[in-house]
Amino acid sequence: MLTSTVCAAVSAAGLAVAALTAYRKRFLAAMRIAAFALIPIGLAMTGIIDWITGLVLKPTVWAGFGLLALSVVLFMIGRAVERRRGGAGSRKERRAAAATRGAAVSPGASAPSLGPGRTASGSAGAAKGKAAAPEDDFSDIEAILKKHGI
Repeated sequence: MLTSTVCAAVSAAGLAVAALTAYRKRFLAAMRIAAFALIPIGLAMTGIIDWITGLVLKPTVWAGFGLLALSVVLFMIGRAVERRRGGAGSRKERRAAAATRGAAVSPGASAPSLGPGRTASGSAGAAKGKAAAPEDDFSDIEAILKKHGI
């Protein structure tokens, strides 16, 4: 009830200002002022003002907003700590995982396959002496295909 009275008073004051502006022959400005002055009483008549005052003046609503803000702050702190730690796990766990990854790969795994009966020194000598014949390359491919049963 009090909010409706306040809205009516604000609208009446706005309409009075609009009338004074129209008296000064500024009709376009008076029309805009009158339009703004009618908004509060229109909101009061539709019941929106009562809903807003009920929302703003209830302590439980503000407690709810406080809890939402607290949850956002806790979430942000958790994300910051997770970034600072470097994701999942501690430094010791990451170092242990890196050590086991390095040990899993054998040292000769990146060396090319030389085929049966060939050594690295023999292939290097053959490469220095003369270029490998194309049929040698195809024999390596044939051996690989036979090994896989193709």
